[in-house]
Amino acid sequence: MLNESFSSSVVVGTRILGTITSFPLAQIPSSLKTSFQYGLGVVFLIGFIWGVIKIWSGADKMSKGDADGKMGIVSGIIIAGAGAIMGALFFIFGMGDGALTPQF
Repeated sequence: MLNESFSSSVVVGTRILGTITSFPLAQIPSSLKTSFQYGLGVVFLIGFIWGVIKIWSGADKMSKGDADGKMGIVSGIIIAGAGAIMGALFFIFGMGDGALTPQF
């Protein structure tokens, strides 16, 4: 009796879990994907402007003889190119379909 109830609950649990995990991700509305792409475009624009400002401030610090200017330039390059760097990493590791293309 105990084995019968346990095995039937396992079958029911497997059926429920099987249906939950079988939902395709393609059912995400395209308007949501487009909204994320526009939001990503805004973030990239802000990051690019912020990175350029960091590069300028790092160059200014270097011209004044401050040793922290080099790190300001490096961090500005990383901030300004973060989108391209992440897109390249996604492509290199075979997850190119997971990267969204920003829209402006």
